[in-house]
Amino acid sequence: MPQPIAKRCVAEALGTFFLLAAVVGSGIMAERLANGNTALALLANTVATGAALVALIISFAAVSGAHFNPVVTLSFALSRDLAWRDAPFYLLAQLAGGIAGVMAANTMFGLAAVQVSHHPRTGMAQVFSEFVATFGLLSVILGASRFHVAVVAIAVGSYISAAYWFTASTSFANPAVTVARCLSDTFAGIRPADATGFVLAQIAGGIAATFLFRWLRANRDDET
Repeated sequence: MPQPIAKRCVAEALGTFFLLAAVVGSGIMAERLANGNTALALLANTVATGAALVALIISFAAVSGAHFNPVVTLSFALSRDLAWRDAPFYLLAQLAGGIAGVMAANTMFGLAAVQVSHHPRTGMAQVFSEFVATFGLLSVILGASRFHVAVVAIAVGSYISAAYWFTASTSFANPAVTVARCLSDTFAGIRPADATGFVLAQIAGGIAATFLFRWLRANRDDET
């Protein structure tokens, strides 16, 4: 029996809070310590983000499913693994948690809690990268979902860590992350003007993966 919606929303908000605190905080720390070496800064940011994802998914999956991502929530609603009436509450919790996480990261490093990012992430290559990144993320989640939660957590953390490096956009793959990162004018930020293209590509990638896996699973069920 699922947890009450209030508990699930708190879990989603808290998990997304720590995810964004990890992404932005590690980005700020990496930029300060890397002495201008962008590759080293990105590597540090990658490791911290992947590790945080594994820990957070294992910690919160039993309460809310550990979505931390509006596209994951949309996918689960489309697949009827989450009631549509619960989806808006998940989305609001994720967005609020993500924004709070960015504000906390900015504050921890002595910056203004809310900034407007000037970090450009524009062009069709970056937008297409977000489609690919999110398609891949949902494919990993849906493909691994029948295994133990620890397997899912490791798969997701590993995929995001890899996608940091094989996508031109460094794999945001999450509308809540994208919107929240507009509020940090740091290594991990994104200009608000560039966020809309990212979010649309993420939604498209997530929906495409959801329907692909619905077809794949239907084939498997027919064979058994």
